[in-house]
Amino acid sequence: MARSTSLVTVAALQMVSSSDLAVNLLRAEGLIAEAANGGAKLAVLPENFALFGRQRIFDLAVQEAASGDLQSQLAHLAAKYNLTLVAGTIPTPAPDGRVYATSFVYGPDGCCLGQYRKMHLFDADVADAQGSYRESDSYAPGDDVVVLETPFGRIGVGICYDLRFPELFRQMFELKADIVVLPSAFTRSTGWAHWLPLLRARAIENQCLVVAANQGGVHDAKRQTSGGSVIIDSWGRVLAEAGLGEVCILADYDSAEQNALRLRMPVAQHRRL
Repeated sequence: MARSTSLVTVAALQMVSSSDLAVNLLRAEGLIAEAANGGAKLAVLPENFALFGRQRIFDLAVQEAASGDLQSQLAHLAAKYNLTLVAGTIPTPAPDGRVYATSFVYGPDGCCLGQYRKMHLFDADVADAQGSYRESDSYAPGDDVVVLETPFGRIGVGICYDLRFPELFRQMFELKADIVVLPSAFTRSTGWAHWLPLLRARAIENQCLVVAANQGGVHDAKRQTSGGSVIIDSWGRVLAEAGLGEVCILADYDSAEQNALRLRMPVAQHRRL
């Protein structure tokens, strides 16, 4: 039986990244290759996929501003494996001396479709070994909502802590997003409590596919991430879900089914606020 033209295979790539850039890139390519071999046309890497930990983020940001070497490698991987690649996050310089957590998106021809800078920064106290997180010490917030055109639909990009702010995703919905991607590095404490319910809510209320790629393991003595990378359809059904560890999960996105749901239940037309 012929495959429906409305179906596109998508992938969330879960990593346990370290402070070793070269090793992280090799592992990322392995997962991208696995996604491509599974027929994926969209692959999403997690937040901090290339470099986990803050020791070298400023050096990498300066390097990227000067040479763009990592961005060139990511563009090459998208073209090599003929897919749209949401390249997790990498640090890029901010005017005030901090860095942005920037997610670059590359098309299957290797061209950069656009970039999103993480808008909401995780300044919180958490009951884990690290205890306190102050992203704003090192990171500057982005300002722009980003929805990008791709060969199979419009993609809205969020990053990790953005998930807790539904107004951001509603703006993506207003910009006609069909798919929302969320590279993340959720702490184990917060992730195991809130990750899946929040992701299902974002999918249901915006009637869109959600592809959320998380970090999932032990990174050092103080930092553990929650895993559970997941693909959720517009009805809130979990199509694929990871546990812990490095893994590629795959699922089919059915644009025809999603569009039919939006017609049957026209939430966009019913809004009053």
